[in-house]
Amino acid sequence: MATVDGVRLHYTIQGDGPLLVLLHGWPQTSHCWRAVIGELATRHTVLTPDLRGYGLSDKPVSGYGKRRMAADMAGLVTQLGFESAAVVGHDRGGRVAHRWALDRPAQVSRLAVLDILPTREMFRRLDASVAGGYWHWLFHMQPDLPERLVGHDVRGYLEFFFERWTYERAGLEPEAVDAYVRAFSRPGALRAGFDDYRAQEEDLALDEEDYLAGRRLSMPVLALWGAAGLPARLPMLDIWRDYAHDVTGAEIPGCGHFIAEERPESLLALLRDFLG
Repeated sequence: MATVDGVRLHYTIQGDGPLLVLLHGWPQTSHCWRAVIGELATRHTVLTPDLRGYGLSDKPVSGYGKRRMAADMAGLVTQLGFESAAVVGHDRGGRVAHRWALDRPAQVSRLAVLDILPTREMFRRLDASVAGGYWHWLFHMQPDLPERLVGHDVRGYLEFFFERWTYERAGLEPEAVDAYVRAFSRPGALRAGFDDYRAQEEDLALDEEDYLAGRRLSMPVLALWGAAGLPARLPMLDIWRDYAHDVTGAEIPGCGHFIAEERPESLLALLRDFLG
């Protein structure tokens, strides 16, 4: 555990070498990286935090804008004695990583974003097809209602996504699902996860400001997505190249949204080439 600006953050750290930070998404925790940490730790010091509001980290009632969440990660890295890191972010963690790299480009040496588009693009492209896939964004943004409806059946709600967002439709292994259900059944966890989405207005304002000012990601960026995931419907590389100067990427066959758990070997191979 580490305390950053008054918030206690849970993390694991393993390996030796240049720092590599792995940021999870919703509805998960740092547990999602379990199949790739060991291999990555043969070349890197691998840091896997639980974002504020998630897992064993604190669940404060504010601070879920991506600038604040990115500052948590920046402070954690500094507190652990590192000046910079390569960062891999999946889902909501990818949005934290994107903001981190925009706000502190000297601290993020390389950035990999997994199965996401920039938040600004999500709302710019919110047609019937995108809205049908990302309906949960709009639901989670509502005050109080998601907690009321989901709180009666946390497992049922999370299993809906683990089944629908995986390529083989069998969902994730039961042990992993159990871990995530326990995590989101803790006091404050559901509310904190939804607050992550409720920060969209703040996040969008910052994204729009940066975009109009011409600020783009300056470090090498790797964009990866599952062939059966929702982002595969859109021109991923073309979009990311409007937000970063140096973008490479790949679609992962036979994979849905949860890349690190569905296709860990494919992810490892692509990260090895990218990280060097």
